[in-house]
Amino acid sequence: MSKNEFYLAWSKLHGDAKIAGIVKGWLSISFSTSKALARIRITPNALTILGLVFGVLLYMNANAIWAPLILVISLICDGVDGSLAIITGKSSKWGALLDSVVDRLTEVFWILALYSLVVDSKILIAVLILASAQEYLRARAGGVGLTQVGVVTLAERPVRASFVFVALVAFNLNLEILNQITFVWLILQAFSFLTVAKFVAAKLN
Repeated sequence: MSKNEFYLAWSKLHGDAKIAGIVKGWLSISFSTSKALARIRITPNALTILGLVFGVLLYMNANAIWAPLILVISLICDGVDGSLAIITGKSSKWGALLDSVVDRLTEVFWILALYSLVVDSKILIAVLILASAQEYLRARAGGVGLTQVGVVTLAERPVRASFVFVALVAFNLNLEILNQITFVWLILQAFSFLTVAKFVAAKLN
């Protein structure tokens, strides 16, 4: 599969999304990485599970200096599995479902990692509830016939991961601002949930 064929396949799977800028840059990296993984016969679903494994390892090593690296590796697994499925022709409904479930489970371990660093549990629970509700709302909207819930919010999964990354770095630098970082995340997550809710309500009414 050529890179242009990969771009077309990816765009079709994502509602004919435009491929440009940062998205194109990431897809170019993802394409090259996936081609290498395909040669050593790693399956997309195995890569998805590996992302969860690194999520668990993050929780177990949250206070280690290499914790941010573990998070990055987990995100690479999560970001490349879909591209690998396209390149190997192994895209499936089961794979898409597995990816979605694993994403939610991995985010639980992100929250547990921050909790182990003594971030306020009430803030963390609120963040987890709002993030999970946002993704559940998207999924249920698709279940009742809304084919696209493509609104981009202030706290999509890459942004959520960025907050976790910043918190881990702040911990390693002995900066006592983890609660403040997580509170900002909470505010953005609340706005994001409301954005998706408003979008879905407008489409279904």
